[in-house]
Amino acid sequence: MNLRLIEDPDAGEIEITVRCPRVNEEVQRLLALLRTCDWRLTGERDGQTHLLDPDQVLYADTADRRSFLYTAEGVYETPLRLYELEDRLGGEFFRASKSSLINFDHIRSLRPDLGGRLRVTLSNGEVMVVSRQYAAYIKQKLSL
Repeated sequence: MNLRLIEDPDAGEIEITVRCPRVNEEVQRLLALLRTCDWRLTGERDGQTHLLDPDQVLYADTADRRSFLYTAEGVYETPLRLYELEDRLGGEFFRASKSSLINFDHIRSLRPDLGGRLRVTLSNGEVMVVSRQYAAYIKQKLSL
């Protein structure tokens, strides 16, 4: 991979161009990482809208057609649907079930569960279950 930086005082904003022979997994990861660098999530709590850094989010889930972001500080409701969060967060977030996403960076430990599922303990001590359908992703990522 070659990196090139061009400083242009006349540029209005930062522009990033990725040139590649084909889009592969490495390119997808790079694009996901770039997307997380320049934006924040909004979440509502106690009648106030808060700006959240995606790295702060431990996991996201849905209940009763509403989406929630969970951080060490609390729970925030977001107007985004889970599939929109999945597209925007990319990078270290992965689908854990039909109704939840987990930030891979906040996993402290994991262990097998019944039916091919995984029990994941997050950095705040909370335990979540990864469904059998999505457990393969974690096993692949960790080379298990």
